[in-house]
Amino acid sequence: MAQTQAWENEYKNSKLVTKKPKPQKDVLRFFKYFKKEEKKELSGLNILDLGCGTGRNSNYLALLGNTVAGIDISKTAIDIAKSRASEMQLNNISYIIGDIGASYPFADNYFDLVLDITSSNSLNEKERDIYIKEVYCALKKGGYLFVRGLCKDGDKNAKNLLKISPGKEYDTYVIKELDLTERVFSEKDFKKFYSKYFKIKKLLKKSGYAKFQNQSYKRNYWLAYMQKIG
Repeated sequence: MAQTQAWENEYKNSKLVTKKPKPQKDVLRFFKYFKKEEKKELSGLNILDLGCGTGRNSNYLALLGNTVAGIDISKTAIDIAKSRASEMQLNNISYIIGDIGASYPFADNYFDLVLDITSSNSLNEKERDIYIKEVYCALKKGGYLFVRGLCKDGDKNAKNLLKISPGKEYDTYVIKELDLTERVFSEKDFKKFYSKYFKIKKLLKKSGYAKFQNQSYKRNYWLAYMQKIG
């Protein structure tokens, strides 16, 4: 992944991400759906957290009695995640420094659930194709994928960034202060990409606020609840 140093710098001196220890509200809402609508227990599962950062979702899931693997490209993030897991005395979680846009070091058909919380949006097109195939292979038949992705539709800040600081690939922009490239998706493109491998059971568009350099910017996100086809 070409943006390793950008994320390492970000976790050492955060300008965009937070290092909060608790799960995001969007993740908790998915878990509520998972239990209420899909009638699944959120314990005793094998779970993969892609771009796990400092472990806010991974550690929570391990605390519930799941076996969790967290992967992130930043050593600094992984070190923080491991330290927090140790403080919580969690022995059912493993953290790996790795690239979610490359081959995964996991067996096929192993995971019940995969999380991608605004992580794959920083992959390039080649890496994204690898990511979707690796996620598909890693999930069990009928396994679930939750994605929180960057939404282009109705997002003034995204459209402004695409105009003033376009990236090299389609619908990408560069955050110059971080030397970081991100991809935003229209609803049509999001569905086209994921529906090749997954049944999109629920797709929500949500507005939220991202903090960058002490300023808040309104952003739109896709929240996708998906299940493996086949």
